[in-house]
Amino acid sequence: MSFRVAFTADFLKPGSTEPVFPDIDATALDVPGVDYHILTEGVDEIRPGQLADTDAVVVLGPKVSAASLEGADQLAVVARIGVGFDAVDVEACTRAGVALTITPDGVRRPVASAALAFLLAQAHRLPLKDRLTRDGRWGEKPQHMGIGLRGRTLGLVGLGNIGQEILALIAPHDMNIVVTDPYADPDRVEGLGAQLLDLPSMLGRADFVIVCCALTTQTHHLIGETEFRQMKPSAYLINVARGPIVDQKALTGALQQGEIAGAALDVFEREPVDLDDPLLGLENVILAPHALSWTDESFRMMGESAFAGILAIARGKAPDHVVNRDVLDSSAFKKRIAACAGRATAGEES
Repeated sequence: MSFRVAFTADFLKPGSTEPVFPDIDATALDVPGVDYHILTEGVDEIRPGQLADTDAVVVLGPKVSAASLEGADQLAVVARIGVGFDAVDVEACTRAGVALTITPDGVRRPVASAALAFLLAQAHRLPLKDRLTRDGRWGEKPQHMGIGLRGRTLGLVGLGNIGQEILALIAPHDMNIVVTDPYADPDRVEGLGAQLLDLPSMLGRADFVIVCCALTTQTHHLIGETEFRQMKPSAYLINVARGPIVDQKALTGALQQGEIAGAALDVFEREPVDLDDPLLGLENVILAPHALSWTDESFRMMGESAFAGILAIARGKAPDHVVNRDVLDSSAFKKRIAACAGRATAGEES
């Protein structure tokens, strides 16, 4: 008997034993009383019964549905690599007494850096100037002047961990900051040197808008046709959060009709994006495959965070960065982590 950890199948390259992300160092789990293995199926969704006899599961891309939890009678934690959890049925986890953890420590700086990279690339007309150089069109340089950031206005949709990190990184550029976030404390926002506004007011003032909030039922299509008409024609939209927060069809129309100057997207409503999507044919948009923030540092730190939470469970303690915090007070969860600690101790002594 031991404390058993499962990794979803997408941690390995297809048909191989090689890891997709070697910077996620699973040797952190090489401690007495703990065993781990890779699931062999369920790349799209963890299937019913796959988590039987499993105490913790580390998840990359697969969905975790209510059906995924069937037969997972000793599971105590779903450890999601990353900060998005729209693919996890949080309510089902809570009902089952299972904690859902995320890894903000490994995501905060890389995602904020990705947002800043997008902003600087748009401000300096980087993609266009790359094309000018490759096409031998040097003489057109004067027609494509960049935008200085000093005194311009940056708008943030969301002021969580990533939003606050963006503020720290953008500080040397002396921009004015406006924020929309229904959960933000006005005094806290003011202390960060920003102004809290409602969404229409923020959109009307911003020269660059960065979407960095969570995808929820309330934020689905938060930015659509109405919101694009509220933005300046000279403004740019940057999305490093989740694709469905922005109505992609409305965004395409706004870009085509010149309602906004441009966009930069690391995320899409449907991923992978269709090759015939009209966004791919527009020159005023920068695109990345939901990977601009992927760095060796990010994956190393996400792994460390996820494994620290799992090892806490193995010691009978609540982990950090729990999404469904209500579960921590439930008798079902307390019973599960006590049993997990017992199995870890038994494995250590055997």
